[in-house]
Amino acid sequence: MTDTRTVSVLGTGIMGAAMARNLARAGHTVRAWNRTRDKAEPLAADGAFVADTPAEAVRGADVVLTMLYDGPAALDVMREAVPGLRPGVVWAQSTTAGIEAVGELAGFAREHELVFFDAPVLGTRQPAEAGQLTVLAAGPVEGRAAVAPVFDAVGARTVWTGEDGAAGSATRLKLVANSWVIAATAAAGEVLALSQALGVDPHSFLGLIAGGPLDMGYLHAKAALVLDGRLTPPQFAVATAAKDARLIVEAGERNGVRLDVALASAERLERAAAQGHADEDMVAAYFASFDEKRED
Repeated sequence: MTDTRTVSVLGTGIMGAAMARNLARAGHTVRAWNRTRDKAEPLAADGAFVADTPAEAVRGADVVLTMLYDGPAALDVMREAVPGLRPGVVWAQSTTAGIEAVGELAGFAREHELVFFDAPVLGTRQPAEAGQLTVLAAGPVEGRAAVAPVFDAVGARTVWTGEDGAAGSATRLKLVANSWVIAATAAAGEVLALSQALGVDPHSFLGLIAGGPLDMGYLHAKAALVLDGRLTPPQFAVATAAKDARLIVEAGERNGVRLDVALASAERLERAAAQGHADEDMVAAYFASFDEKRED
């Protein structure tokens, strides 16, 4: 098999579009589909074929890559793709779907004789656009040669977590990583809100911790988005982060762990979304600290 593939990308939002573009730049044949076609259309300028249906998108594909909102969405789209699927096709499932959903998706793959890889990615808009994502992957060793060029095109490295995608080991690691990201982002928003409430210049706080053990580049980056009013386009949207936070809370509950910070973060994100910030960067959970919608 050559190093180039025909790759069907189902879901061309923030992450999927960037991944599709990097696949095309790497020389792969890309067949793209999105429920809202307008989001997929710009990929035609990069050489991608924009399909009208999932079934049309997967026809002739060596690898199907799904980057959709959640597990149920991924399953629904793959069901629509069935007429175009053929046995032996590799399915790299990159949606952050949750542990239970991964099992359901793997069951669909078995039913249709697809080679299933649990393959969520770590990273946001900028690393996705630069092809610098970290791919967390679990799947059969014998199928990795087929999917490796795809992962190499979208990511800087691939971290293999197991040989059985159905076990969800890659998704488990992704949820652990996202729990840290969501907690850190919530803390960044709260420290800015508290600074404002107490009349403290947030730059004074950032300067206070600079270079010390409490400093964090991520804090400076997220704080700047709020302070400079650069919440769109989002690196990772409030609504999607809220969904992931709920998956994290659910995973903890199912495994006997109470995750108070993740639960509070989910509630903050959902409150910010209800205030009109759903499509802004996840640090817009900052606004959930206030009772009324703010424009600052």
